[in-house]
Amino acid sequence: MSFDLVTFGEALIRLSPENFRRLEQADRLEVYVGGAELNVAVAAQRLGLRCSYVTRLTENSLGRMIVNKAHEHGVDTSHVIWTKEDRVGLYFLEFGASPRASSVLYDRAHSAMARIKPGEVNWNTIFAETKAFHTTGITPALSSSAAEVTKEAVRKAKEKGVLVSIDLNYRARLWSPEEARQVMTELVSQADILITTEEDAERVFGVKESSFEKVAERLNQIFKNLKVVAITIRETPSVWRNTWTALAYSKGKVFRAPVFDVEIVDRVGAGDAFAGGFLYGYLTKDVETGL
Repeated sequence: MSFDLVTFGEALIRLSPENFRRLEQADRLEVYVGGAELNVAVAAQRLGLRCSYVTRLTENSLGRMIVNKAHEHGVDTSHVIWTKEDRVGLYFLEFGASPRASSVLYDRAHSAMARIKPGEVNWNTIFAETKAFHTTGITPALSSSAAEVTKEAVRKAKEKGVLVSIDLNYRARLWSPEEARQVMTELVSQADILITTEEDAERVFGVKESSFEKVAERLNQIFKNLKVVAITIRETPSVWRNTWTALAYSKGKVFRAPVFDVEIVDRVGAGDAFAGGFLYGYLTKDVETGL
């Protein structure tokens, strides 16, 4: 089966109190399925790409819930690895209301995806007829073995001539900047597209410049293999109102998206939605269309 885009990473079950309550006040929780790479696959699939999502899941009702959600949006899951061991990761999200910020509590240790091992995924088969591969900095942060499988995936993608896209997506609760720098330098050195924020570029690669454009240019100087550096730019005047824009640096040119004033319904996954949209535009036409 051929795919326009294959994504690889962990999906989680999200549990959120209703009506801006704190967890200690909650008497019920709303259940959602999420995960950066799954979000990207869903966004790109809904826009028109043929997408496949690769992960490792526990064979129980929670694992099936994740796959069912992917199927709702038309995303292929034929390469998901099932195990009767381990667990599906959870996280709890409290929605904030100014001046209180939203907060996240993770319960994802020892998940099925964190215990994935090199050789479990048949990348040769997956990449036989695939145009692009996308993952994020969250996936290698899960465990040393997940990092090795991510490296394995990127190497195989390059061998097969598959375009590689990486969202830096630094998570301080998963690893330190030093740990991230060591692994992500190796991965980004093989990528074609890097998606990041100004803040993550500084945390992971120590890149600090006077403008977003110069951050993108500097990243391209460090990683000369990159065809595109895309930077998302968000300002947060309040918890539920943001301004959103992005720029992309490619072949010495800067491309800018309009600034959008966004009234937020659910802010989780906004960067993933951008990545899915950008990859759709880039794969079907060009950088400017992606923005």
